[in-house]
Amino acid sequence: MNLFSSFAADVQAALRALPLTANLPAEALARVTVEPPRDASHGDLSTNAAMVLAKEARTNPRALATEIVAALERSGRYAKLDVAGPGFINATLPPSAYHDVLRAVLTAGADFGRSDLGQGRKINVEYVSANPTGPMHIGHGRGAVYGDALATLLSVAGYEVTREYYINDAGAQVDVLARSAFHRYREALGRDVGPVGEGLYPGDYLVSVGRKLAEEFGETLENLDESEWLPKVRQIAIDAMMDMIREDLAALNVKHDLFFSEASLQGRNAGEGDRVAATIQDFRDRGLIYQGRLPPPKGQKDEDWEDREQALFRATDFGDDVDRPLMKSDGSYTYFASDIAYHANKFARGFAEMIDVWGADHGGYVKRMQAATRAATGGKGNLEVRLCQLVKLMRNGEPVKMSKRAGDFITLRDVIDEVGRDAIRFMMLDRKNDQELEFDLARVLEQSKDNPVFYVQYAHARSASVFRQAETLVIPPVTHAEMAMADLAILNDELQAALIRLVAQFPRLVEQAALSREPHRIVFYLYDLASAFHGLWNKGKELPDLRFINNDDRKGTLAKLALVKATRTVLANGLAILGVSAPEEMR
Repeated sequence: MNLFSSFAADVQAALRALPLTANLPAEALARVTVEPPRDASHGDLSTNAAMVLAKEARTNPRALATEIVAALERSGRYAKLDVAGPGFINATLPPSAYHDVLRAVLTAGADFGRSDLGQGRKINVEYVSANPTGPMHIGHGRGAVYGDALATLLSVAGYEVTREYYINDAGAQVDVLARSAFHRYREALGRDVGPVGEGLYPGDYLVSVGRKLAEEFGETLENLDESEWLPKVRQIAIDAMMDMIREDLAALNVKHDLFFSEASLQGRNAGEGDRVAATIQDFRDRGLIYQGRLPPPKGQKDEDWEDREQALFRATDFGDDVDRPLMKSDGSYTYFASDIAYHANKFARGFAEMIDVWGADHGGYVKRMQAATRAATGGKGNLEVRLCQLVKLMRNGEPVKMSKRAGDFITLRDVIDEVGRDAIRFMMLDRKNDQELEFDLARVLEQSKDNPVFYVQYAHARSASVFRQAETLVIPPVTHAEMAMADLAILNDELQAALIRLVAQFPRLVEQAALSREPHRIVFYLYDLASAFHGLWNKGKELPDLRFINNDDRKGTLAKLALVKATRTVLANGLAILGVSAPEEMR
């Protein structure tokens, strides 16, 4: 049950019934919003309908608002309806509306908050996609958690979501990986190789790959030219890195439906054609490529730029700042060309809606990739890019030193092993994705209100403890059916009412967070919900009437347990969206 969507439906019905607004176009009616009033004393629901439609209805906002209110009053579903200010409409619901929400939570359980907002539309969410050249760092962790939570959020909101990881296994960086692994291979053979050479990956994580190569090939690779050993070593090293990345993702409870290989686009895998070449040819056939020369990039490095006449994609025709090269002087593809083919492939697989989660350092790449997607899909595909800002890893306010295993950064796995995946996932979502995040390893282990993940999980554990107590203290035992039929009018304390109102906001919050691509809204909401529950718990210590269990008042106990059960359910459902556990006990 979504009180806000129900009110929105009533407002739309009223607008269709009024002569002044009955014939307004759908795009005008779509501007009507419903949300909580800024001031809670003004009611439970508010709409801007009269404000945004008055001009097209050829009347003034207050006059239109008065007519809408009259139509809404005929439904009998509202305790009070007011026209405020220049024409906002505020509605106050009767307590029974909130009681119905509590009963809906008890009935729906884990499905409470699910929505048909997405109407089953297919959407592809690509996230992490870290180069398979070493262990993931904490910055990768933020993109992983954000993308995974966003995918879950969209699924709960009614979209058909595919979670994807793009393996960059065809660029120059994997050749560097292979050469780095070959150094470790010769080291494993006992050769005096000295320190890792400049330009190679220095981390100890490739030592085991070198040993594996030595066990499998003995000394034979040493006797081959680089052109012969490089492909063999490259594939083994990539596979080892992807195994490590998959293990780290599993430790963080991050899931993907598909791992898509860049090399497969270029026809490197048996039986697969060169889809990058096919995409470039498609652009040529449509007149989207011409011969020209580009000026050097201003103020930033562009790896694809070369000062020569070359084949250029007419990216500016599709919203980019400059046209873009697709081939390098040596005949190899630019990164951009492979990325175009990849997004064209997504569209061919049925994804008109695509979301890519990138690090903030790729911000300059967004406009060109969106332009390319429009070109590759004939304007039918839409690419959203969500950027994740940097993570500053701290301990008691001091920056954390680099990792010995990785060589030049803290590995994600180091952090998982120290603080656990729940703390990482919750805190990675404690800020909007495009804001810098300071992650303090000491803070997330505190058992206090200042540690949001502990505070929310503790609320769930406390609610679970209420039912463990009820099993031993309440005779005869309370059943789910009894709670569903409880007299909820008993819940008339101010703190109880505030908690019920928060529970009722969850379905709307899920939809708003999905539309805005902002799972951090769930984090903020859960903290508020936990705070309201802890507040009611603490007040019950002072006032016996607010205690959840009272064997001398079974009716009151049933109503209070219904509220606790609803709160516990919403806490669990919200934590599930975040991929965070909902513990029954805190240990």
